[in-house]
Amino acid sequence: MLGMVLAAGAGRRLRPYTDTLPKALVPVDGDTTIMDISLRNLAAAGLTEVVVVVGYRAEAVEARKQEMERRHGVRLTLAYNDKAEEWNNAYSLWTAREYFSEGVLLVNGDTVHPVSVEETLLAARGPELLLAVDSAKTLADEEMKVILDDSGHISRITKLMDPAEAAGEYIGATLIEGSLSAGLADALQATWERDPQLYYEDGFQELIDRGGKVAVAPIGEVDWVEVDDHDDLDRAREIACRY
Repeated sequence: MLGMVLAAGAGRRLRPYTDTLPKALVPVDGDTTIMDISLRNLAAAGLTEVVVVVGYRAEAVEARKQEMERRHGVRLTLAYNDKAEEWNNAYSLWTAREYFSEGVLLVNGDTVHPVSVEETLLAARGPELLLAVDSAKTLADEEMKVILDDSGHISRITKLMDPAEAAGEYIGATLIEGSLSAGLADALQATWERDPQLYYEDGFQELIDRGGKVAVAPIGEVDWVEVDDHDDLDRAREIACRY
């Protein structure tokens, strides 16, 4: 199984940091970046072969590639998103589809969380797509929320729902079994072809609508944050130093 970091985004709300860096390379603990935490977690979970999807300011990742490999004991393969500044991340994840068949533990390159998230996913792995979900957090409008069906599988994943209806928030970490590669790639392609501004979570919804099963792995009460803006970055810096 491979690790995968989705790190192609521009992160415009984090300027001036992201004038010259992709969001994933913004520092959160001294010189430790968001991507350093992602790679450290994946390596600690036993995943030392890692694909990093790059796009915006890809040259900054290229320049640090060997240093990050040495620092974390991993081997990095860069996959390139040629439309990172134009299209959303359904396309970004689709660009790495050739690696799905090996099995992938995917983490978003803008999420700061402890290695317990990766460990939870690996411990709960099965034949289905498996999403890390925070069911303890009080939800608002912006979060990527999930609703579960009677069997405990996801029936709906979107930001566009009443938080009171949601079973929790998807935190940006997913286990993709190799057997799901073709179906997931097709669902992602259908999603970005329908609207290139859609999220990869919309691709997960497409998979569900086609009859696919998507399971959840509750992460418990864990300090984590998705870093979208400077307030989130402040929060990331509060918690990153504890990991």
